[in-house]
Amino acid sequence: MTAPAPTPEQAALLRVLICDEMNPGNLNHDGFQIDYQGNMDRAETLRRLPEYDALITRSRTKVDRELIDAAGPRLKVIGRGGVGVDNIDLDYASLRGLLVLNAPESNNVSAAELAVMHLMAAARGLTRSDRLTRAGEWDRKYLGLELKDKTLGIVGLGRIGSIVADRAQGLRMNVVAFDPYVPDSKFERLGVTRAATLDDLLSQVDAITVHTPLTDETRGMIGAAQLARLRRGAIAVNAARGGIIDEQALVDALHSGHLFAAGVDVFVDEPPTPDHIFLHAPNLGITAHLGANTVEAQERVGAEIVSRVLDALHGDVSKGAVNAPALDAKTMEALGGYLTLGEKLGRILSQLLPGAHDVEVTFRGEFPADPAPVVTSVLVGYLSGSTDETPNMINARALARERGVNIAIREEGDSPDYQTEVIVKVTGGDGQKERTRTVGGTVFGRNPRLTRLRDFRVELEPDGYILIASNQDKPGAVAKLSTLLGSWGVNIAGMALGRAEKGGQALFTLTLDDALTPGQLAQVRELDVIDSAYLVRV
Repeated sequence: MTAPAPTPEQAALLRVLICDEMNPGNLNHDGFQIDYQGNMDRAETLRRLPEYDALITRSRTKVDRELIDAAGPRLKVIGRGGVGVDNIDLDYASLRGLLVLNAPESNNVSAAELAVMHLMAAARGLTRSDRLTRAGEWDRKYLGLELKDKTLGIVGLGRIGSIVADRAQGLRMNVVAFDPYVPDSKFERLGVTRAATLDDLLSQVDAITVHTPLTDETRGMIGAAQLARLRRGAIAVNAARGGIIDEQALVDALHSGHLFAAGVDVFVDEPPTPDHIFLHAPNLGITAHLGANTVEAQERVGAEIVSRVLDALHGDVSKGAVNAPALDAKTMEALGGYLTLGEKLGRILSQLLPGAHDVEVTFRGEFPADPAPVVTSVLVGYLSGSTDETPNMINARALARERGVNIAIREEGDSPDYQTEVIVKVTGGDGQKERTRTVGGTVFGRNPRLTRLRDFRVELEPDGYILIASNQDKPGAVAKLSTLLGSWGVNIAGMALGRAEKGGQALFTLTLDDALTPGQLAQVRELDVIDSAYLVRV
């Protein structure tokens, strides 16, 4: 038996399929037909998807190549209720021109409250007392801790970290935060003390909670050395992403008694194996990645992702975009190399001067097309790894505004050395000591080249690890540094030299095959021929 043919009115509707369980809220919207069938089996999803303009899932349905190919040309948007998009093949969806959306803000309050719950439970020994009481041991001698007048350290003052700060202040805690990407104005608005460095924060707090994305820079950022900097008897909480606090280091600090207690909602590998070290650690409260699991959050996430998908089908893609639909073929052909260059320049500057409040992009020369999209690509690179959302060509400007970043664009005449040149300057500081960093580049064919660092001319491919060192223009600096790198087995893939004047300040860059450890970078800075040294990853 075949389904009846749709009426003309039905055929004109934009159709949305919700194939996973959620609370989608109101399903009656003018111009749309929204079909909700939670836990739809895969075969049925494959069969029905070609009839729809948008698909909404949670984490259950795997939106892989098979599903995307089965959808055919009608599908335009994929919505993921919640934060993660691990179940969606983003690269293939982007290749097929599909817009992927999520709703990361919907569970912010729930995630923040869970972190505060872990903090309070750790302070009062809730997990310990529950376990002993169930085992028949009535221990009333245990002494917990009051949180009032204690100092909480927050690593990452994004949306969730800001809510945690507010709730902690409600408990009459003092709050200190470390987040180099957030402007001073936000700290002032929240009444939170700014820590200049992570070590500065660790040395002055009684408890720590982390709320950063998981990146190469944040993975293991709280290890044994960092936990040791905390006051003895401190509390540590990780309800963000598994691995930000090193798991073994956390357990060791609990066993030694250096930490009073801890709470975790996340593991590196989930679910944990029966022999996981967390399951037998003392004074450690554990939940099963429940940050988003509240009735209210689930109601918000369903309604929010439906709203965003409907907006996207009507052309408004300003909220929740995870990937960026490709620019038109003509623009990509003309500006492809410059878009790559812009992102690389932004990424370099994010490591040289995080948390800038001003970004200025200068275009020199005649570009093959309007270079305005290059400004957005600069912001994508600069904001990468520093926000709760993944920046892309759709949301980067909005994320920059949220961070209090001012954007300026300048157009100048010809570059003195190149046919075209993009120069990016960022400015940041605490209002008393402003700092600026400048990088520039061009494109040869479609290949980006770095052409400027500060006021020095250089020329190298911006790839891999780049060691940027300044020194007085005297013989021996490069040789000493090369010898030191060679003793560590670090290979130099490329080199560029620049100087302001003979015998004056000079700068040289080395492209390395491998990263340097913090200890190795410290030894580079200690060389008597080096004034300063920075390592960036492009």
